[in-house]
Amino acid sequence: MSFLSRRKFLLQSSSLAALILPVDIMNLNIIVEMPKEKFDVIVIGGSYSGLSAAMALGRALRKVLIIDAGKPANRFTPQSHNFITHDGRPPGEIALLAKLQVGDYNSVQQMDGTVDHVEKVNDGFIVRLASKAKYFSRKLIFSTGIVDIMPDIPGFSDCWGKSVLHCPYCHGYEVRKETTGIIGNGDYAFEFGSIISNWTNDLTIYANGPSTLTSEQTSKLQSHNIEIVEDKIKAIEHERGHVKRIIFENERSRYLKAIYARPGFKQHSDIPKILGCELTNEGYIKIDLSQKTTVPGVFACGDNVTRIRTVSNAVSMGTTAGMMVNKEVILEDF
Repeated sequence: MSFLSRRKFLLQSSSLAALILPVDIMNLNIIVEMPKEKFDVIVIGGSYSGLSAAMALGRALRKVLIIDAGKPANRFTPQSHNFITHDGRPPGEIALLAKLQVGDYNSVQQMDGTVDHVEKVNDGFIVRLASKAKYFSRKLIFSTGIVDIMPDIPGFSDCWGKSVLHCPYCHGYEVRKETTGIIGNGDYAFEFGSIISNWTNDLTIYANGPSTLTSEQTSKLQSHNIEIVEDKIKAIEHERGHVKRIIFENERSRYLKAIYARPGFKQHSDIPKILGCELTNEGYIKIDLSQKTTVPGVFACGDNVTRIRTVSNAVSMGTTAGMMVNKEVILEDF
């Protein structure tokens, strides 16, 4: 794959994040041909966190390649909130501006592509794209994000990011005081029930089956007029992604304006795990305070390492990752 001109790439692309496919690691005893293109750092995943890391590295005069396949998790959301100076702007607009600004650093190159293999070699890593092009890097940053696993409820995925929400700090203000539901059970339902009650007094928990809340939790929720409904959910009725009603298998229904839920997830890329990066019990890439993974030379930042899924947090972690990678290179060379 040849490099696109920076401006052409930026204008063609307004959505972010690298989609990585799992592959087996090559036998390290095999002598491999080193790629001609060599970088200090390759950033796999070009959303907010990856771009922030690349900017920090560009400002540190590092030769950087960002590889991005253009499928960020927040592409379903019409507006991004709680990111100061950009509150209420479409995610794609924020991303495009970030790409343009990162593109001003001549040592940073941006590529539209999909990584399908990474190999550890003595002094760094060889990154291979689906196009079979290969690039060498001393360090790696994975900012590949996660993939939400939608439940088997018709209408749920259509509303995801619009009126079925994951975060009150990102979207709660826009649905404040509205008729709101939480799809969940047990400790999650109790925890989120208490939190969402800050934004609305018209709140119901939809357990989607028998409640697993403790008697103490149930009593506490009911004392705050939070109802618990155990009917099995059949579907979510909506209009272009905006919730209208939640419909149950017994054909009863409830009017709603917003729903909170925490679906399962998986890593967008299996390559960190294949390289040997340890995962947490929740399934996130394990990192230290410097964004280092458990594999030397490999860093990670963004949604793939934390449940705090906000643009501002992704940017912060990306900046930290870029700074810490640069510091590590300096200390190795000094």
